Amino acid sequence: MTNISLTADEALVLLHWLHMHDEAEDLPHDDAEQRVLWNLEAALESVVADAFLPDYTQRLADAKARVVG
Repeated sequence: MTNISLTADEALVLLHWLHMHDEAEDLPHDDAEQRVLWNLEAALESVVADAFLPDYTQRLADAKARVVG
């Protein structure tokens, strides 16, 4: 197992990116790559509560602003 550390803001931004590219069917067509990205998206969904809150759009904008600095 490999562990990766992300801030809460980074995790939210990455989850959003994965979700947007998955919805647009913009992710790799290679089965192994697709599976890894789906697993990563599922793992992030289990720890990023912000993605399911009513003010998600504002939370995402705030997280992006903090990540960029």
